[in-house]
Amino acid sequence: MGELVNRARLATSVDKDLLKKLNALKQKTRIDRSKLLDEAIELLLEKHNFK
Repeated sequence: MGELVNRARLATSVDKDLLKKLNALKQKTRIDRSKLLDEAIELLLEKHNFK
């Protein structure tokens, strides 16, 4: 596997329904799941005023 330069691996568990919806969004938008998760994390950090 190639080296990740600006990315870090993350292993976690998530709610099954959330994962189904995330995968459906991935299929609909053709955006990589990692990019969708980046956006979700950025929005969460903004919501909590954590910059």
